[in-house]
Amino acid sequence: MRFRHPDGTAVHLGYCSNVHQAEDLRGVIDQLARYAEPVRQRLDTGRLGIGLWLARGAVAELAADVAALRTLKRELMVRGLETVTLNAFPYEGFHREVVKKAVYLPDWADEARLRHTLDCARILATLLPDDAAQGSISTLPLAWRTPWPAERAATARRALDRLAAGLAGVEAETGRRIRVGFEPEPGCVVETTAQAARALGGLDPDRLGVCVDACHLAVQFEEPGAALRRLADAGLPVVKLQASSAIEAPDPAHPATRAALHRLAEPRFLHQTRTASADVVHSADDLPDALAGALPTDTGAWRVHFHAPLHAAPEPPLRTTADQLTAVLAQLLGTPAAGCDHIEVETYTWSVLPDPPSGLVGGIAAELAWARDRLTALGLKEDHDS
Repeated sequence: MRFRHPDGTAVHLGYCSNVHQAEDLRGVIDQLARYAEPVRQRLDTGRLGIGLWLARGAVAELAADVAALRTLKRELMVRGLETVTLNAFPYEGFHREVVKKAVYLPDWADEARLRHTLDCARILATLLPDDAAQGSISTLPLAWRTPWPAERAATARRALDRLAAGLAGVEAETGRRIRVGFEPEPGCVVETTAQAARALGGLDPDRLGVCVDACHLAVQFEEPGAALRRLADAGLPVVKLQASSAIEAPDPAHPATRAALHRLAEPRFLHQTRTASADVVHSADDLPDALAGALPTDTGAWRVHFHAPLHAAPEPPLRTTADQLTAVLAQLLGTPAAGCDHIEVETYTWSVLPDPPSGLVGGIAAELAWARDRLTALGLKEDHDS
């Protein structure tokens, strides 16, 4: 879906396909027919955005085969879908039985990460609709925080300079600008906007910036307005927003709350958990660790890195940080001057919810409708003619 500010500036809204289990090109094309097109039809919109997650195998195939890339572009067009953004954070195996910290490999000190991201940029330059101003790619915030010795940090910084040069080359060759956003995440080398300002400051702002994940921002107890001002002051553009909500447990010591949290402590994904007292954020790397005593229960609410459906409340007494997401949307979309034009609903956890829904198409459509309503409330108008 596309929206426009009163001055005509376009904003693209879509959902991320990492919710679907597809690691090769055939599987990606199948998910367009099985899920994305029915979601578009459910929303009764002429064009739906889908932020593709392409595993390494699919990227390698598309990068090497022009005909395959044309086939994917054609499949998107005939189904009323558009791709202006890619999620290049997970490299492969995102739906294995256990993912956990493997999702951060290869990191930005590994040549494979640079190669993969530039391949994604070339693919996206072809997939971009002719009338899209630019494309965006989200990627990991350098690495998991340990081990991260100085020599690997230096190697990664050099890779980012090469990334900027490579993106400039893609633009010179194709005429399409692709920007890459590093996504701060709890537990990583860059987990907060303050760390992003320190670690990523000085990069090419025309091509490199930050992907803000609203769930991650909430888990770290970052106030949206201050966080976004911090990025702006550091010269780091927000190239993409992942519209997501975290789980919040208001009283983590209560037996009913702990029982509800135990139901979320599943084995596939990492669920970093935080609580805050005064200006101190206390951390546990995973929800089972927090429940086992790694996190205090007397400092206030816990927030859990568990992407919750935007439109639905979790099992009481848990709640979500949807209000935080609404505040982020207001800060980033309240004016076109903020410069963020790509919004991606990213709830990849449907399959590991305690009570998975029977209809994924209906759930995704409901999330997008929730986001559409918030954008409309901010004064953006849906563009039905695009």
